[in-house]
Amino acid sequence: MNLLQSLILGIVEGLTEFLPISSTAHLILVSKLLNIPQTDFVKFFEVFIQSGAILAVLVLYVQYVINNKEVMRNIISSFIPTAIIGFALYKVIKGVLFESITLISIVLIGVGILFIGIEKLIKKKKIIQKKSIKHINDRTAFLIGLFQSLAVIPGVSRSGIVMVGMMALGFKREEAAIYSFLLAVPTIGAASLFDLFKMRSLLMSSLNLLPVLLVGFITSFIVAYIVIKWFIGFLKKNTLIPFGIYRIILGILLFWMYR
Repeated sequence: MNLLQSLILGIVEGLTEFLPISSTAHLILVSKLLNIPQTDFVKFFEVFIQSGAILAVLVLYVQYVINNKEVMRNIISSFIPTAIIGFALYKVIKGVLFESITLISIVLIGVGILFIGIEKLIKKKKIIQKKSIKHINDRTAFLIGLFQSLAVIPGVSRSGIVMVGMMALGFKREEAAIYSFLLAVPTIGAASLFDLFKMRSLLMSSLNLLPVLLVGFITSFIVAYIVIKWFIGFLKKNTLIPFGIYRIILGILLFWMYR
């Protein structure tokens, strides 16, 4: 991997980690277009640059958390089911699910249809969006964590499934998005640390590629910072339908490319 490829993948990670369109699917697609083989280093790189996106959340929302300390308890309650399921299915997720492009394509399309369906129910007043993060209790937080645990299936989109699950429970779009960002910190952070621990020997042997890692990390941070700020403003005036349509098109494209 060279610096240009690192820059491009950093941009892709920053763009897609917090939008409900699956960063995994996009990294797979872009890597194929750039003819980047799925080596152990590339897998390590993809885990490493997620930390840049997480840093963007910390910078943007550290003051919010300080001023709303009760949110931390809810975040922990939401994180628990994801941690249990993710740890229990780690080998299956990494060894089987991430290798199935057909599965990722189907999931992209299915969740895209789900987005559109939920938005239609909201438009018909079948779901009333009135709740904010302050309305989350322990039971709701745990339920949100169960929604997030579905994201162990590549293509689901962690942020997307948390958002659509909360919207189905009556939460406002932008509130659901903010909670999904905050929940990403322990979720992606723990997953990344676990992956990095498993790949620790590769880390030591890749020190000569440190510039490649740093370019991807910094790019991911900058792009994610911009995307998060834009996305919250977007959700105040728009629905998830454009993302649902995009997911369906991407799922069809991936299936066609890998058939």
